[in-house]
Amino acid sequence: MKLSIERGALLKAVSQAQSVVERRNTIPILANVLIEAEGDQAQFRATDLDIEVVDKAPAKVERAGATTVSAVTLHEIVRKLPDGALVTLSDDMTSGRLTVEAGRSHFSLATLPKEDFPVMASSEYSSNYTIPAPVLRRLFDKSKFAISTEETRYYLNGVYLHVADADGAQVLRCVATDGHRLARIDAGLPTGAEGMPGVIVPRKTVGELRKLLDDDEMEIAVSVSETKIRFATPDIILTSKVIDGTFPDYTRVIPTGNTRKLEVDANEFAKAVDRVATVSSERSRAVKLSLEEDRLVLSVNAPDSGAAEEELVVAYGDERLEIGFNAKYLLEIASQVDRENAVFLFNSAGDPTLMREGTDTSAVYVVMPMRV
Repeated sequence: MKLSIERGALLKAVSQAQSVVERRNTIPILANVLIEAEGDQAQFRATDLDIEVVDKAPAKVERAGATTVSAVTLHEIVRKLPDGALVTLSDDMTSGRLTVEAGRSHFSLATLPKEDFPVMASSEYSSNYTIPAPVLRRLFDKSKFAISTEETRYYLNGVYLHVADADGAQVLRCVATDGHRLARIDAGLPTGAEGMPGVIVPRKTVGELRKLLDDDEMEIAVSVSETKIRFATPDIILTSKVIDGTFPDYTRVIPTGNTRKLEVDANEFAKAVDRVATVSSERSRAVKLSLEEDRLVLSVNAPDSGAAEEELVVAYGDERLEIGFNAKYLLEIASQVDRENAVFLFNSAGDPTLMREGTDTSAVYVVMPMRV
């Protein structure tokens, strides 16, 4: 195998590959990227056995072939090469080495046989559809903060992507929860997604997918089966196993009878929460919200380090209410709001609180209160 490739294209391809590779693994080949050169392009494939990414890049191929080399080492080399450099990759069958050359730089890297590289079995996908990158980005970006990190409840360690009914119409919905807070985000249902099975997309996959979604003009091809999900752009294919478990019935924890309504500038609210939480040594310290007519007082009382209080002018017309929340959860939810106003709907100090963005019901958040 021998090919020449522009440094920028190579860096982009190898960056995506090396981020999938697990830093610690007991199977040496899984630390490698499989490089395949043929025609006028090179293909870079990496896997951790749960996720596989394949990235294509234009290249001048002098000798077709394939080999595997350490993904992290190759990435570090390419990252440190000068912009615009032309990089030549060639493997020597006799020495079992891959030569990397650019200008006056010359590297010789150990390789492993391409036959040992595990390729994820292709799946029969029951649903195939395309969706604009900004729509998919919004679905996952606004829900991923609520993914659980508790390994024992593995079925909460991802985002539940499924088709749901909302106001008499079908929508594509993402839900994530860790038992303390919940995010439910809706988008219009793409053509072809109608019979899609509900799948739990793992946290790591959500992180890798985010890297494909920066181009607002791009359409993402999504394929879903009971066990796998695949996201494809013209250059990159990301395939992942889904979490084998049943996502709980989240509709039961979304309150419907909360009538006390607080409307507040989302940006001002987030900044005020952040300021008063500063005196707390613990990130989970409760912030108390004291509500009365058109007035909100945020306060933190940390006996070890001090106390803080801040007052905001808000729209609130119901009876007086005092309720506490984890400061971190409040900040994360408030930071999801794209519109000017956040609307909080309360029932009592002990019941879940609902939050949405202005009059938009396509993004709904639930947060459990804390005792204060």
